[in-house]
Amino acid sequence: MTVPIVLVVSISLFLQGHNLPGGGFIGGVLTTAAFVLIYVAYNLDFLESGVLGREVETGTSIFEHRTVTAYRRMLLAGLVVVLGSGFGGMIIGDPFLTQGYVHLDGIPIYHEVELASALVFDLGVYLVVVGSLLTIVSVVSGE
Repeated sequence: MTVPIVLVVSISLFLQGHNLPGGGFIGGVLTTAAFVLIYVAYNLDFLESGVLGREVETGTSIFEHRTVTAYRRMLLAGLVVVLGSGFGGMIIGDPFLTQGYVHLDGIPIYHEVELASALVFDLGVYLVVVGSLLTIVSVVSGE
């Protein structure tokens, strides 16, 4: 019951990060904390077998585990997103990591939404933090 609450708070902090305290780093740390709670209660293989319904590979090292490989790919995808958001401004002639924003009006329920390019950067940071911390936790717990 605790894990869904932690994930909702994590997403909330991630989404408010470009205007208020929060963002990709703290959202990623909280998401990692939710996964660590699952690992403490069960184990690394529970995600493979219990959640994803896949057969657990036996006899492989922790570095070759499918879940650890997915975490490393998440880290690399986050790095690509961070660099892409930095170079995005350079495409239109602005300096590296220049921010921009757009106000959207007439959105149902919210009425007005501000979309900032910093959200893309925060997404990259979120992916890097979650991918790296879960890789570290998985490898350390597997040893």
